[in-house]
This record gives sequence, C-alpha cells and structure tokens, in this order.
Amino acid sequence: PSREEEPSPPEPLPITLVVGTDVAVGKTWITCALARALREAGQQVVAVKPLETGCDEPSSKDEDGVRLAEATGQVAPRHSLLRLPGHAAPAVAAASSGTDIDYDNLISRMRSLATPDTLLLVEGAGGLLSPLTWSDNHLDLAHSLDARVLLVAADRRGTINHTLLSLRVLGIEKVPVVGVVLNQPAAPDASTQGNAASLVRLVEQVPIVTVPHLTDPALAAEAVKEAAGWLLP
Repeated sequence: PSREEEPSPPEPLPITLVVGTDVAVGKTWITCALARALREAGQQVVAVKPLETGCDEPSSKDEDGVRLAEATGQVAPRHSLLRLPGHAAPAVAAASSGTDIDYDNLISRMRSLATPDTLLLVEGAGGLLSPLTWSDNHLDLAHSLDARVLLVAADRRGTINHTLLSLRVLGIEKVPVVGVVLNQPAAPDASTQGNAASLVRLVEQVPIVTVPHLTDPALAAEAVKEAAGWLLP
C-alpha cells in the first residue's frame, strides 16, 4: 500500500515591508506603533531594519533598529542588520565607508525571522527607489521577500503627488499594497486637513488612515489599530 504523504509544513506569515514616500515621513515611529498594536492584539511580531545609515559605534538607543526591537520586545536582532556611517542612501553610505553589502545574506536573514506564528515587519530606508545597493532598491526588496507593502506618507504639502507616484510604481511592479498611513507632522500646513479626503477620492481599493502627530508610544499604538488590522492573519 502507498504511504500517506506527509503534510507540508505550515507557511510563514506574510512579510510586510513598511516603506515611505520619502525620507523623514515617520516610518520608524509608525512601524513601532504597529508592532505595539499587533502585540496588544495577541500577535507575535518581529520588526527589523535591514540597512541603517547614520550609525556610530557603539549602537545608540536612538537608532531605528534599536527602537524597533524595543517596540516588539524581541531578543534578536536588537539593532539593524547592517549599520553604516554617514547620512545617505545605503548604497552611497556603503560606498563611502568601503563596506560591501551582501544583499542575498540580508534577504536570507530576514526570511528566517518570519514563521507560521511570527509576523515580520521590515522597515525600509527611504523611498521606493532609494538604492539599497547599486542594483537593488525597495521594489526589489519587496519582490525578494515576497512582501506586501504598507506605505507611510507625511500629511503635508506635496504628499498627494508623492503618494500617487509611489502607488503607481507599486502597481506597475505588481507589489501588493495593504494600505497607506498618512502621518501628520508636528507642524501641519494648509494641506494637512484636506490631504486624506483628496487621496480617498483619487485612490481606489487601497485603504487610507490618518494618524495624528503623537509623542506617546501607547497613544500611537492605539492610533494605528486600524492599520494593524490590515496585517493580522
């Protein structure tokens, strides 16, 4: 008699790449808030930044990777997978410091963190086309990880164009988008009150939430609960 086939091992939970429409839109703050909200919902979560620039030795509590680990409570990794000096795109910072970026190794390390029980959040470094290496950007990262994207945009003048451009290229590249988080700045401008409504009219089939400017991590976790719900299995 034929032996019964062994069941396939369970698939890891989907990986979510958190990427911005630009630099300084609040990706780290939003990713930390999402991690806390997911934990409060009972979901195991690990958050990691593969490449971080502007880093000194030793690592600082103000680094993005350290803040992500604090938000999830994870034992490892406790900081970004590769830390680089210099405030520039990773490819530029690596070239300036004479560092070789092993892209495939970074992908392998990140994939190992996603399990059937653990949801992995990956925070990018800059916008979609910001170069991670001279041949790989965040679109390539999304494809390499089979990741879905959560787009973070700053709720300020110019965000409509930046958000639509980002969504257009994600659509062209056939990268799934779970939603857009419109992050309000500390100093709102004349566009801040109307950007969300405009984007809702212009964007179909992609949910959009607005998160107010906050400085309390617990309040931020509460503010992103709807967006965290997009990520739950």
